[in-house]
Amino acid sequence: MAVALESPPAAPAPAAVAPSERCYHVHGGVPLRGEIAIRGAKNAALPLLAATLLTEEPCTLENVPDIADMRTMIEVLQHLGAQVEYDPSAHRITVEARDIRSRTTPFELALRMRASFLVMGPLLARFGQASAPRPGGCAIGARPVDVHSQGFIHLGAQVATVDDRFSASGELRGARFILDYPSHTGTENVIMAAVLAEGLTVIDNASIEPEVLDLVDFLRAMGARIAWTGPGRISVQGVSRLHGTTYRLMPDRLEAGTYLLAGAITGGDVTTRDIVPEHLRAVMAKLEEAGVRVREGGDWLQVSVDGPLRAVDITTYPYPGFPTDLQQPFSTLLTQAEGESVIHETIFEGRLGFVEDLRRLGADIDVTGQTAVVRGPTPLRGSTVQALNLRAGAAVVMAALAAHGDSVVRHVHHVERGYGAFTENLLALGAQIEVADQLPEVTPA
Repeated sequence: MAVALESPPAAPAPAAVAPSERCYHVHGGVPLRGEIAIRGAKNAALPLLAATLLTEEPCTLENVPDIADMRTMIEVLQHLGAQVEYDPSAHRITVEARDIRSRTTPFELALRMRASFLVMGPLLARFGQASAPRPGGCAIGARPVDVHSQGFIHLGAQVATVDDRFSASGELRGARFILDYPSHTGTENVIMAAVLAEGLTVIDNASIEPEVLDLVDFLRAMGARIAWTGPGRISVQGVSRLHGTTYRLMPDRLEAGTYLLAGAITGGDVTTRDIVPEHLRAVMAKLEEAGVRVREGGDWLQVSVDGPLRAVDITTYPYPGFPTDLQQPFSTLLTQAEGESVIHETIFEGRLGFVEDLRRLGADIDVTGQTAVVRGPTPLRGSTVQALNLRAGAAVVMAALAAHGDSVVRHVHHVERGYGAFTENLLALGAQIEVADQLPEVTPA
């Protein structure tokens, strides 16, 4: 679990913007209505792309999202020597990792995206060595890679850290061990290391996030021998080689949840299709508790609002608990709920740093350590805010959509790391949002 801080990192006040900086200009107060088809999950696509390094045969992924993080991972694979064919219009990518010439992830790519560290497990498994810098990505907390490195050590690797660069080497052998924390990326990296190790590996306290299960299904399609043998326990029988395959990614539950929450905060009626409703059970339960009407079918969810919202309390927890990645959007929704809501962020100590931007829009929120108290409903009014990270960016866009008047959201590259066709989808739901190449003039509402 994350270590509590006395107060969250404060968001710096928006400063003068460079003329070339892209931002969103949002005219709020319009209820969102309509349907959105959801593409493949970012948090599944990235580990699956890393897993293509486990075989020299071509692997094709379908339903991949067209997002910035995908392109960064493609750059990582190409740097290592993989051949990549990417067709974003068809949402398909093929990777052939036959001639891998490097075992090292470059610093500039690792700095862009934390998921770049996921190539460590496959490289170590297939070639007996791997090296990567301490990964970057969203500034939401320390997010150490101890779970990854300890897993590699249990499998027999020698792991060293020099000047913030990790290296691992050695012949891997099956082992039985317990992860200190059910980290989803840590679980994924260790599973990928174990699939080619000699003998049986049994991992306890493994993450059961849907994206981890998707990786396991992909590895099985490549010939891996993996079974879930208990709650949070996974057994991996090492094999000598894996083969290529074609696989369709699971839908992005976090993207779906974001659009549903955007519909709720604007008092609209939004349906997300091509999803797995079970993946959002915890979020939908809290929405119903807050007074939102929720309907579902085999592959769709619909939310609508026809009355006042009620305050609810939320504690983030690994799946199937309430997802930390939707805490910020849900906290934004609660600014419009009657009463006092209490949010406990237990996963990442920096997740509440975005609160300052909500305050600029008119929210009444107090933060102590990793707990936020949200009082509502408060009228939101247009202002200039910023996307501190991926999910915080989506949250402040949601607030701007619900606000009276015009808002500008800066640093939108964070949002586009994980949401494909973000503004296009919002426009399809009736939002008044446009991408600007410079900071527009905002008149206070």
